[in-house]
Amino acid sequence: MATGIVFAQQKQANISFNGTNYDFGRFKEEVGKVSHKFEFTNTGNEPLIINNVRASCGCTTPEWTKKPVAPGAKGFINVTYNAKNRPNKFHKTITVQTNSTTPTVILRISGDVIPREKTVADYYPQKIGALRLKSNHLAFMNIKNTEVRTDSLNIINTGATPITVGFERVPAHLTLKAVPATLKPNQKGHIVATYDAAKKNDWGFVIDRVNLTINGQRITNNRLSVSATIKEDFSKMTEKEKKNAAHINFDTLKFNFGTINQGDVISHNFKFKNTGKSNLLIRKIKSSCGCTATAPESKVIAKGKPSSIKATFNSRGKVGKQYKTITVITNDPDHPQTILRITGYVNKTANNPHQGTAGKPIRKK
Repeated sequence: MATGIVFAQQKQANISFNGTNYDFGRFKEEVGKVSHKFEFTNTGNEPLIINNVRASCGCTTPEWTKKPVAPGAKGFINVTYNAKNRPNKFHKTITVQTNSTTPTVILRISGDVIPREKTVADYYPQKIGALRLKSNHLAFMNIKNTEVRTDSLNIINTGATPITVGFERVPAHLTLKAVPATLKPNQKGHIVATYDAAKKNDWGFVIDRVNLTINGQRITNNRLSVSATIKEDFSKMTEKEKKNAAHINFDTLKFNFGTINQGDVISHNFKFKNTGKSNLLIRKIKSSCGCTATAPESKVIAKGKPSSIKATFNSRGKVGKQYKTITVITNDPDHPQTILRITGYVNKTANNPHQGTAGKPIRKK
């Protein structure tokens, strides 16, 4: 007696692309966006569903067939690459996830973008009237509190007549001048800035804003920012002086207030001790947010003495996870800057979307 075994054909979708790689070749950056449509066929016996299409870079945007693709029918993945400000060769991938027998397919695009010729606006993007600047922010970065430093900023006159560059609201620790003071049409020059950190008499990251004038007149958007990070100069300290210096030692650098309601105010004392051999000086305390206030118990702490910094966080207008920092700058040569952290979670209250129902201070530790 003959026995026949019949296997039922498994029903499943199957995605088959005409090709999974495409090279755009060489093209000019001015072209901007270029696109290619990857076409496929459902060679299975069940409807094909595209669950997700993800590009490897934000410069690449995919679009695809959203409806289920019937057996034997066709669909597409259209991929657009934006070449603006992205010269030279590129290689990008697009991950396609479906209910196919092969659930994940990788598509690849490539090309070579010919850089466009840069214009004056590219080299000098900031515009104040006919004057163009390489930047409207001059950063001195790290500078010692005893240091005087000079830096410059490139400028150009793009107008048809000469212009004289001047400055208003310049603080005493800054000296600014344009070189040359009067720029002829299409002439390049510099804004030369000299920063005297001793005259600034401040610590950490600081920023000043001055006004530029053109031919003695104020122009719209005429602000120039000058910043610096001022650090104490410990380089001249002898080994003996370092051994006898002040040292700040915190009990903890972090405080988590847990979960509170929006509008609640919490306070915490960050305790520390001067474990050095001379007076500890609190140079500056700066919070990352106006919602966090600080109050040092004392700004001069004798050797061996404890002290604290009270930090108060106001959750008014805040919601969700919170991460605030407090920068403490001292005369400790080993730890001139200490970062304290306050974290927690703020619940949005149901009664008032802007402020908690209690609004009362909560003291912790």
